[in-house]
Amino acid sequence: MVLPGISITEADGQIFLRGQCNGNRESVDANAIHTLLKESGYEGCALDAAAIATAAEYCNTRQEPFLVQLGDRKDARVDVTIAADDMSAEVSLARAQGGKEVSFDDIVELLKAAGVLFGIDETALLEAYQSGNPCPVPIAYGTIQQDGTDSVFEELIPHPADRAPKLDESGLIDYREHGAIDVVTAGTVLMRRHPATPGFEGHTVRGRPLPARPGRDEPFAPQLPGTQHPANDPNLLEAAVTGQPVRMENGVMVEQVLQVAEVNMATGNIHFDGSVEVKGDVLQGMKVQATGDIVVSGMVEGGILEAGGDIRIAGGVIANAKVRAGGAVSARFAQGVQVHAGTVLALSDMALECDLHSLNQIVIGIKNPAHGRLVGGSATAMMLVSVPVLGSANGTVTTVVVGTNAELLARYADLEKRIALEKANEEALEKLMRQVTAMKDPKGLLPRIKASRQHAVQVWGQSLAERREMEQQIAIGLAAKISVGAAVEGAADLLFSSHSVHLRREFSNGTFSLDPTDHVVVFTDGFGKTSRIG
Repeated sequence: MVLPGISITEADGQIFLRGQCNGNRESVDANAIHTLLKESGYEGCALDAAAIATAAEYCNTRQEPFLVQLGDRKDARVDVTIAADDMSAEVSLARAQGGKEVSFDDIVELLKAAGVLFGIDETALLEAYQSGNPCPVPIAYGTIQQDGTDSVFEELIPHPADRAPKLDESGLIDYREHGAIDVVTAGTVLMRRHPATPGFEGHTVRGRPLPARPGRDEPFAPQLPGTQHPANDPNLLEAAVTGQPVRMENGVMVEQVLQVAEVNMATGNIHFDGSVEVKGDVLQGMKVQATGDIVVSGMVEGGILEAGGDIRIAGGVIANAKVRAGGAVSARFAQGVQVHAGTVLALSDMALECDLHSLNQIVIGIKNPAHGRLVGGSATAMMLVSVPVLGSANGTVTTVVVGTNAELLARYADLEKRIALEKANEEALEKLMRQVTAMKDPKGLLPRIKASRQHAVQVWGQSLAERREMEQQIAIGLAAKISVGAAVEGAADLLFSSHSVHLRREFSNGTFSLDPTDHVVVFTDGFGKTSRIG
């Protein structure tokens, strides 16, 4: 197509229409210019429609020469965007308009130049290249590191004895009643240790490694009596003897079990490193000591039981018997005896004129609420005393003490003395360090003094942390409760830490507790109504 006095030129990729006045030229419109551009090989360039319309107007109205830019040659453009966290990247592709196209290999090189070195999804990149979609397309992803797992100790036997108390959010130990002693034979597989894993390293799209935290690898506990490892598998634990499996931290031990028909004058007293199972009774004046559990299928009539673990008595405890366990104590009933439990004291029926102690809770009537009663004597527990009927109209005064732990308070007093001595030692070393420094350390003792003071500070700090933990345990006692399932009958003295009340009238079912705001003993009945007692 020829338009007299009009030509298309190009300079540095810019496309121009040059025009001169020509009276013999027919009227020019935008279509005519588009046709001229097409015939001149500029159809695929980036053309400006508004500029073309202006050029057409100039062709018809200008009397002097003019020059109008109609568009440009544009090369293909690839924009690479990397996320702020370097964990993904995307590409937007603008096709060439009359300029230089880009190849797939060119895009790959551009990604590398932009810093995208890892996690490129070549399929997604190829699809983006082929489609020519100008919208951003995700084409690379980093990988998140996966931390390793800690060692896991898998129990392979059902319900081994576990003497580690489990506290709930209320400070109560989860009490589970057990029956007879469960016994495994030599060769029984007890536990498998699954070693820690190292985890998997991650990477950003820039190729920066993201190290994984390896799991904490813990071995079996070093002292697990009665067990062994098979020769071909050090991560497997099996029983080496016949006995009671007991769950320990990072393992299971097997305690030997001594079984006797009855403990009487004929058998003599029993002192056993392990657990003892008595099929019958423990009679007056006889003593049973065991480092593990003691299980009595009959009665304890005036005998003495001492166990490092739990004591379970199927019958009653009577006749001035004395029972002490590092763990839980359970029996059907108790009358005129002393019982001390390291965790939970549970009686199925009643307690009459007993001296009962537990470092966590005393639960009476656990199996037979209709006969559950605490009459006379005293019951002392850190967190809870629970009984259907407290006291008796015909009985003596029943004393219940909660919120205090004599052993804990004694340990706290000892700790306070130790902290005072450690503080004095640290202050003395600090004073000596200042004196030696002022004297310019003529004997070269300052490094040793500094090291001693640093050690003293560490020891003191550990004791302070121990005190904070102990104070938290003592503070938990403020939430102690006395729970009555049916009624309070007769006289009862209640002591919450240092706050006491004397009940001399009947109460319905409910809970006695210490108000945390003003430390007054309150009673909350079964309908939720609260009243101040004292």
